[in-house]
Amino acid sequence: MKRLLFLLTAFVASATFAQHGSQPMHGHFSDAERWAQVFDDPARDQWQKPDEVITALALAPDARVADIGSGTGYFAVRLARAVPQGKVYGADLEPDMVKYLNARAEKEKLPNLSAHVAAPNDPKLPAPVDLVLVVDTYHHIDARAQYFAKLRAALRPGGRVAVIDFKPDSPTGPPPAGRIASERVEAEMTQAGYRRVAAHEFLPYQYFLVFSPVR
Repeated sequence: MKRLLFLLTAFVASATFAQHGSQPMHGHFSDAERWAQVFDDPARDQWQKPDEVITALALAPDARVADIGSGTGYFAVRLARAVPQGKVYGADLEPDMVKYLNARAEKEKLPNLSAHVAAPNDPKLPAPVDLVLVVDTYHHIDARAQYFAKLRAALRPGGRVAVIDFKPDSPTGPPPAGRIASERVEAEMTQAGYRRVAAHEFLPYQYFLVFSPVR
């Protein structure tokens, strides 16, 4: 499990998995088939608790959801199954990941899931959504207040943004200097025009915060 987490966080530190302001490192993580063995390893479930995360989000069956930093679809596939009458949009900087996830959606018969190439400063969602999920990606986004302020236009009425990232004192995760405390996330989201509406405590290594725009 420690090796899986190390590989995952190494990948999270790359531009492939994160929406950030530096030039994407295309080619380093273009082998989506190989990286899928890391990201979708069942051992990740022990600490990421994806089913509990999705349950906590209380999504309607027809909800529209965006997964920013969708990678090989660890969360996106589960979200698509949770909203059978809805729609899930994956957003990733790496075209090979987008290609992989679209092929996976077809293979697993998930017509309500599609992936799209994002820009560093814009997830380029095809349509407004009810929820934006940002897992292990928030700390790689540059100019976060501006990014999420702009993202408000992509939220439907009552829409939310859920942020999951590593705690500063977690024994595993990115280097401590690269982590962002939950208090800072809340301050930046407040600056972007949101208010915190929920905080879940069941993840061992990460905080899980949910925000809604202030109308």
